Amino acid sequence: MASGIKDKVAIIGMGCSRFGERWDCNAEDLMHEAYTECLADAGIETPQVEAAWLGLCYDEQSMSKSAMSLPQALRLANVPVTRVENLCATGSEALRGAAYAVAAGACDIALAMGVEKLKDTGFGGLPGRSMGTFDDQWLPGMTAPGSFAQICTSYSEKYDIPMPELKQAMAHVSWKSHENGALNPKAHLRNRVTEEKVLNAPMIAYPLGMFDCCGVSDGAACAIVTTPEKARQMGKQHDLVSIKSMQLALSNGAEMFYDSWDGSYAMTAEIASQKAYREAGISDPGEALDLVEVHDCFSITELITMEDLGLSERGAACRDIMDGKYDREGAVPCNIDGGLKCFGHPLGATGLRMVYEIYQQIHGRAGDRQLTNVRQGLTHNLGGFPNRNVCSVAIVGRHDMH
Repeated sequence: MASGIKDKVAIIGMGCSRFGERWDCNAEDLMHEAYTECLADAGIETPQVEAAWLGLCYDEQSMSKSAMSLPQALRLANVPVTRVENLCATGSEALRGAAYAVAAGACDIALAMGVEKLKDTGFGGLPGRSMGTFDDQWLPGMTAPGSFAQICTSYSEKYDIPMPELKQAMAHVSWKSHENGALNPKAHLRNRVTEEKVLNAPMIAYPLGMFDCCGVSDGAACAIVTTPEKARQMGKQHDLVSIKSMQLALSNGAEMFYDSWDGSYAMTAEIASQKAYREAGISDPGEALDLVEVHDCFSITELITMEDLGLSERGAACRDIMDGKYDREGAVPCNIDGGLKCFGHPLGATGLRMVYEIYQQIHGRAGDRQLTNVRQGLTHNLGGFPNRNVCSVAIVGRHDMH
């Protein structure tokens, strides 16, 4: 019977490039920037990497050689490299592949890399493709802001929450992220904003204003993983960080083809998080998690995610947000690094960037944004549209937790 991967995989090194409009470099440069930090953190040499997974969502925007770019940019020693893509959860998918390979005993040391280079192509979000040779590449007329805006009206109607009250909670979400991002030198946007400015910003897709939406960015993030036993042999005896769970759920069409989904939440997030908690042995996520990094592509997404993850009761996220539960000093700090709001969203890198923040916080290396006594955290990565999506949930923590 399957037993999961809890504590079977240790993260011994992580790296993250500065996110932003990186006109100064290409995708290979971004990977090298993240990898240099990661390799030094792991304390190993490149020839020790036995396999790699590259998360890259849009190769036609980012780079033309796809998987081949990774071993050439990093001078990997003719190891197998697998390019993976899973919409906005692409970076998480790269880590899942590397972690599963180590847990299965297929290799001792594996690399997970996620990258996207989008800004200098004029790319402004999910692309509006033309008709394909055989099928439509994207549903005509559908945009990310428009789709996620519909969650607001569904949520407001279901829980009888007036739209002004919902928008106020969403503004607090954005304000919080910018407060946190201002302390992060690797964030794309480091400007503070007031809730009033968020509420009065230009409308993008009602009721989502400009500050309710994240932008795209250039960036890369990576991790080197091995077994805890191998890590100890390498002299990493203290503060070892291991993966407690990694779960992935993809829409099976229930949201679009049946009446069981009311449009007020992400069904895959609820399913993936419940599986992740079981794998990690968590019964009360509010008590077990010291912080969370969630996919705040839009402020409403973060709000409903608090309920999807079981951190807020259904219909209670607005109250919890306004009470400061997810602020820096709150019970469960959320997106302490600034989130997608301040990093932007280079699709292939985002999932690994989230894990990077949890990893840094556990090691006490987060600088001005460092929390106290961080032992375990969760990342939530959502890809696609609300009615057709993928969700990855990972939990990482100190290996010596009991």
